[in-house]
Amino acid sequence: MTSRDKTVWPSLRAHDAHQLIRFLVDVLGFEQKALYGEGDIVQHCQLDWPEGGGVMLGSMRDEPANPWNLQPGSSGAYVATDHVDEIYQRVVKAGATIVRELNDTDYGSHEFACRDTEGNLWSFGTYRGEP
Repeated sequence: MTSRDKTVWPSLRAHDAHQLIRFLVDVLGFEQKALYGEGDIVQHCQLDWPEGGGVMLGSMRDEPANPWNLQPGSSGAYVATDHVDEIYQRVVKAGATIVRELNDTDYGSHEFACRDTEGNLWSFGTYRGEP
């Protein structure tokens, strides 16, 4: 699957975009594909999920009239993966906040949830949706 095959791109804003990128890459396992900006400001960053999908993010901007003026820490995402336990161990080792411990759901998913450095919620599980 190439980046051009991906059609849904959750978008995040961050007070410290570089710190968030490092967490998403080093701890959660995203792969950085693009980064545009200068100094502390990230205009655009593309992070791909190795098993398909990805997110885009950038630095918080003081643009009250901008209709895409997302607030840092106000997003949540579910990520389907075959590596739930491995990711959970990295998250715990990094000291991130776990908001739902590892568990097995009634619908057959093995999953957990955590917060990133900006406060966004991330859930990782084996459930890939109905066929």
